[in-house]
Amino acid sequence: MAAGLARLLLLLGLSAGGPVHLFRLSGKCFSLVESTYKYEFCPFHNVTQHEQTFRWNAYSGILGIWHEWEIANNTFTGMWMRDGDACRSRSRQSKVELACGKSNRLAHVSEPSTCVYALTFETPLVCHPHALLVYPTLPEALQRQWDQVEQDLADELITPQGHEKLLRTLFEDAGYLKTPEENEPTQLEGGPDSLGFETLENCRKAHKELSKEIKRLKGLLTQHGIPYTRPTETSNLEHLGHETPRAKSPEQLRGDPGLRGSL
Repeated sequence: MAAGLARLLLLLGLSAGGPVHLFRLSGKCFSLVESTYKYEFCPFHNVTQHEQTFRWNAYSGILGIWHEWEIANNTFTGMWMRDGDACRSRSRQSKVELACGKSNRLAHVSEPSTCVYALTFETPLVCHPHALLVYPTLPEALQRQWDQVEQDLADELITPQGHEKLLRTLFEDAGYLKTPEENEPTQLEGGPDSLGFETLENCRKAHKELSKEIKRLKGLLTQHGIPYTRPTETSNLEHLGHETPRAKSPEQLRGDPGLRGSL
């Protein structure tokens, strides 16, 4: 039944898996005001932050979108929200820790490192000792695979490292974790690695490859009788879309609309 409900939730655009009893939190949001910020956690959706000030440019944005579970000791320990708003050269992300509580509430928010947020969400839905166990939530086929992995470990057919790797693959197949490729952070434009030249040698190598490609393309154009011309040279400022600054009139001061002479 758990697997069937998980498939239904997937069709509805919700999480692909996890503790079924937690899906009743989907569609709800829980807020907490810390200092001058209001944080809002919407399970299986996102985490947002809203600055509570009267400034014209008060911050309001996304701290992460539902991405995957965090699993430790074969237990769901938290929810990762990734790919939030841009923060320097990366995206904001949040980890939501699930804790036992008398009611559903967002209990605590902090920022342990720049643009990485830690939230604590309390709910009576996780108070039972077995509420966050991974094994019972799996389809029968994956449970059998897990049984075999445990047997292979007991028979010393695999190492503890191999055991851990096989379990991670199993959790990925269940949709609880993303693959390493899916978890690669997105490098935002303008970040420190956006140019791709960490050393002078890399720059020279790239220049050589580009020169070869240009030569090949010129050969193709010549072969097919297509004329080509060298682009006209422009200054660096023109490449960047800037105009050469002109000298200001002595009468036009900073903040002056320049209408003094027409009065």
